[in-house]
Amino acid sequence: MNVKNFFVAIIFFVVAAVNSISFAAEPTVLADSAILIEASTGRILWEKNSDERREPASMTKMLTGVLALEKLDPLSTVNLDQEAVWTEATSLGWSTTDSLAVRDMVNAVMIVSENGGAVALAHAVAGTTEKFADMMNDKAKSLGCKDTHFANPNGLPDANHYSTAADMARIAMYCMKNPAFRDVVDKQHATVHWLNPKDKAMELANTNELLFGFNGANGIKTGWTGAAGGCLAASAKRGEIELIAIVMHSPDHESRFTDAANLLNYGFERVRMISGIDKDRSEKTVLVRGGKRATLRVAVEKSFDFPLMTGEDAKLFKVTYDIPKIVDAGKGIEKGKILGEAVLNYDGKPVARLPLVARENVDEGFSFGSLIVEIVSTLFVK
Repeated sequence: MNVKNFFVAIIFFVVAAVNSISFAAEPTVLADSAILIEASTGRILWEKNSDERREPASMTKMLTGVLALEKLDPLSTVNLDQEAVWTEATSLGWSTTDSLAVRDMVNAVMIVSENGGAVALAHAVAGTTEKFADMMNDKAKSLGCKDTHFANPNGLPDANHYSTAADMARIAMYCMKNPAFRDVVDKQHATVHWLNPKDKAMELANTNELLFGFNGANGIKTGWTGAAGGCLAASAKRGEIELIAIVMHSPDHESRFTDAANLLNYGFERVRMISGIDKDRSEKTVLVRGGKRATLRVAVEKSFDFPLMTGEDAKLFKVTYDIPKIVDAGKGIEKGKILGEAVLNYDGKPVARLPLVARENVDEGFSFGSLIVEIVSTLFVK
């Protein structure tokens, strides 16, 4: 072999090796739709058809569970009515005389995917499944879901019940910020106690197989119907990094767990956290019109680290602020009110948004400073 051919062979070898590494870097995901996000910022780390509309099956119960925990006293009573008892694929053998505490019913719904229990929670919160579905849709919209509509609290097939992997990730991210919700979905087992019959109890094993062997697994919810295929919202935390994976329409029961594990491992191997935004250094001042003071401090509520993938440069990370120059005191501004956003950008593209909130109260009224703001805004601010 001459020198030229030798170097050509070396180049082909290097290219083949690089291609092999790049190919191997991609996670194997059999599901038709999937997404991987970092849990604190929602930054998308990997996706496959994540905006494609699909049936979410029992991943629906994430929103049912978190709404029940938000709206009900955990020790209050949930009664089983006829609609709940006769719900399809109900597994705990309910009768219309049964009752449980909210916390026990949420455990049943989240850990073994109790369909009738989800209906019972919906009735306890809103009176009917239809009104509860309206609440679910309102909450989904407030979370930024773009192509989601719920028709029931459990995910049983319905032509008007759908979502996307991206929207399910938004919902999962929100739910995992609730400590009571996290405590439920992290359990491998739980004992559910009845209020009536008084001495009845049942040990439940979580349907989420990742909790029984995947390093760092801490949630969230399985899903399966013939139409939806295998679905899974999976989360795991290792050190300072927490990730959420959503898979929808996996071909069978087991591949959803393999898909999610592959996604999570992919993320943990490639993500590192950098200091993204410090709550004190994020502080900005806006002018106030019609208030007893003329200025108001705004900032993010807590510091955030930011996820970077392998090969990404921290120097390309920037924070910009989307806030009005002047705000109206109106009926007063309460501490904690959202007045803008801190936009986290990587390489010039927005990748996460964090709310900027008022750091103090401003009462409606008069001050010389706010009068000057009023005059200046009238003359110069368009």
